[in-house]
Order: sequence, then structure tokens, then C-alpha cells
Amino acid sequence: MALSPDEIERYARHLVLHEVGGPGQNRLKEAKVLVIGAGGIGAPLLYYLAAAGIGTIGIIDHDTVSLSNLQRQIIHTTARAGLAKTSSARETMQGLNPHVHVVEHAYRITAENALEVISGYDIVADGCDNFPTRYLVSDACYFAKKTLVSAAVGQFDGQLSTFKPHEFSPDGTPWPTYRCLMGELPPRGLFPACEEAGILGALPGVLGSMQAMEVIKEVLGIGDSLAGRLLMYDALATRFFETRLAWNPGNMLTGDHPSITSLQQSNYIDR
Repeated sequence: MALSPDEIERYARHLVLHEVGGPGQNRLKEAKVLVIGAGGIGAPLLYYLAAAGIGTIGIIDHDTVSLSNLQRQIIHTTARAGLAKTSSARETMQGLNPHVHVVEHAYRITAENALEVISGYDIVADGCDNFPTRYLVSDACYFAKKTLVSAAVGQFDGQLSTFKPHEFSPDGTPWPTYRCLMGELPPRGLFPACEEAGILGALPGVLGSMQAMEVIKEVLGIGDSLAGRLLMYDALATRFFETRLAWNPGNMLTGDHPSITSLQQSNYIDR
């Protein structure tokens, strides 16, 4: 797929990178990435994916823009308050890069539609703000055999990892899934949402930007994947920590005796 003169100029700093070049930029152009959530994490993630030239970017979000979003959700504007977040994000992304095809899924992802939506993309990037959706997206990516790059934030901290449990690690065991990290779905209220606990606005910008980098690395097949690793960021201390993640043979999805064999067999309702 030949790049146009405009694209050659636009991606000039990519094209001179040995790890990217013309072939890599074409891989980015041919890639289809689904982003879960156009909020604090999704905003910089979507913006950088569009800037990088990801050819097709899907956005799934059922919410509308509100003024309280704008302290951190930098892809939206004051004038778009009340507009669907998918439409607001698309307008910003295509204003930055008209070569990007943005697909709006202006509804909530559910156990009934997750597989159909996710199956149309190569990679999924989850930046949602609640545990039931994270579990649903992770399980759906496993069944659809799609790589998942997942990010989450608290008040002053965040974490990032890549999950590909449909593939095997060098030791012959499956790569871990989100359930290997978190176990069962936490009860509602154990981790308060940001509207209750608060969040420093720049924090999701850090995690969303890093998440975009991991998605781009997975598309290009360069560098070290975060599969099997969890990266944690403490914003107040300005420190990064890393820990290894291992497959849990007792987990309900990919363990030795799985009890979840379809999305209809697990409860993804916020308890």
C-alpha cells in the first residue's frame, strides 16, 4: 500500500526510524485498533494512535461530554458538552489526521455485543473506568484471540500491561490473562470511582500515552511486549515499578479446569 505524498511528509519522523520505515508505516496504516472508552485514558490514547497513522480506529463509549470531563479528557472541548464522546473524539482525531478512519460505537459494550465488535479489530486497548467492563473486555479478547493492552488509574497511580492468553509464553504456558492478575471481580465499592475519589488530571495522560506506545509496538512487532509484566506508576513519588505476571492454572478462564467457556457464563454486572 503506497503512502501518498501527504502521508510521506506527515510521517517523516517515523519513516527515518529503522524499526518503522515504509513497511512499518504501512502496517500502522493497515491496522485496526479498538479503544474501549473515550475518557481520561482513552483521550490521549486515541489522539496518539491517530497521529501515528493507525488506519482504522474504533471507539466504543456510550457517554456524552460533560464539563467535569475536561480536566483530564483532552480530546474533547467545552463547545462539545452534551455531544456523544465518540463523535467528539472522532472530530478531534480527523482534524489532526484526515487519513484515519474512525468508527463510532456509541453504545455500552456488553456480553451480548462484545465478541462481534472486538472480532472486527486486530488489537484492543482498554481504558475504561470500571472493573466489570475490564473483565468483560479481557474475557472477550481471549475468546476472540485478540491482543489486549490494558491501562487503569487511581488518584495518583496507574498500571499498564498487555494480555495475550491465546498465545504461549517461552516456558510453554499461556500468557497470563487479566483474571490471573486480579482474580475474581471485586465487589462494588471496594475501589471507588474517580467521581468519588478524585483524580489528578495529568495522570491518565501519562498512562494513555504509554498505552498508545504499547499498541504501536504490538502492531509493528518491535521492542519487548508487556505480556507477562505489569508496569506500575506512582505519580507522587515519580517512580515506576515492574512485576512479573504468571499464568494462574486455577483461574476460571484459562486454567487447567476452566469454568467460563463463553461470555454468557460469567456475571459482568457491577456488584
